[in-house]
Amino acid sequence: MFFYADLHIHSKYSRATSKNCNLEELALWAEKKGLSVISTGDFTHPAWFSEIKEKLTPAGEGIFKLKDSNSPVRFVLSVEISTIYKKWDKTRKVHHVIFAPDIESASRFREKLAKIGNISSDGRPILGLDSRDLLEIALSSGEGTALIPAHIWTPWFSVLGSKSGFDCIEDCYGDLAEHIFAVETGLSSDPEMNRRVSKLDKYRLVSNSDAHSPAKLGREATVFDTTPDYFSIMNALKTGEGYVGTVEFFPEEGKYHEDGHRKCNVCLNPDESKRLNNICPVCGKPLTIGVNNRVSELADRPLDNIIVPETAGKVFSLVPLPEILSEIMQVGTSSKSLNLEYEKLLHKFGSEFSILREIPADELSKDSPLLAEGISRLREGKVIKQPGFDGEYGVIRLFEKEELIRKKYMNLKLDIDLTKS
Repeated sequence: MFFYADLHIHSKYSRATSKNCNLEELALWAEKKGLSVISTGDFTHPAWFSEIKEKLTPAGEGIFKLKDSNSPVRFVLSVEISTIYKKWDKTRKVHHVIFAPDIESASRFREKLAKIGNISSDGRPILGLDSRDLLEIALSSGEGTALIPAHIWTPWFSVLGSKSGFDCIEDCYGDLAEHIFAVETGLSSDPEMNRRVSKLDKYRLVSNSDAHSPAKLGREATVFDTTPDYFSIMNALKTGEGYVGTVEFFPEEGKYHEDGHRKCNVCLNPDESKRLNNICPVCGKPLTIGVNNRVSELADRPLDNIIVPETAGKVFSLVPLPEILSEIMQVGTSSKSLNLEYEKLLHKFGSEFSILREIPADELSKDSPLLAEGISRLREGKVIKQPGFDGEYGVIRLFEKEELIRKKYMNLKLDIDLTKS
């Protein structure tokens, strides 16, 4: 079975998350997006874990569904853990996503962490624990538990990040590194960028939304063609059997793609930063080094000689449908008119992934010629990129502004002429 999965999300108990991040809303939005499997997120948090046990029921091999609901969406148990510790005379800040196949394994993991630090104040707990030791605790909590390093290039909180990470996965997880079989690329990188680093060839690449609100689900996802259950998903990531690939942001849209200073409105590519010795030309302080630069630093393959390893999957680079509608309609993504149009399109054509990837442009054109043209360009990779930097999201556009005005005028004139005739 071909399906999309989003395996890294958060609940309402994580910091800076929507109050609507409850299980029912997450399932509702997962169905809108076209996701078959999502994670629960945050299972170490006591209140959220109680809701998980109260509202979900086992639905097969390591997956869960909402009780008393016809929702087709399935859940897997997961939690993101932040570890902050000192190793080799440097403070390390690394985020990890932990998966458990059953309530019992999750309970054991929670109990062990509760003896180490506070797991009640945040859905993504922060612990003074070595990454290697966290992995050991996960592996010892039950058969089938797993750890995937989260958004591995993010400058501040990741295994390979420029500010507090390592130069390879093995340095982070030590003698247990062999148990790492997949890594999460994050919003600011894509598989092509990762393939410049040969040390990553052995890992399956996954992409997830890291959503802090239900509407952000599926902005990145991992694609499978196997039975939609926990053990089949993990086996696909370990062996490649049933692993299809990933749905990606264009990496320039990620908020840490390039170097820069947000306060100084300075955005630089790696070559420009190098000429400035990584110093901001406005304030004179060190730049925040982005993912593009960090990948280049660790790369041992040039851009024109990227090798595709056996672990590689297909890559589907997309722009979320609300962002496309926002550009066409010239309104904010939270506007009432946009939301009405979004719901109308879902009702007519199905899920968001169906609209972005599967519905023929001719069919979409009957409803909106501009939308059809925009999605055609998207499918061909013909987009306009304004990269993100230092916490500022980039912008991906499908039309030049003048072109959009002209096309809207032509469509309006055509409608008027048809009305007159």
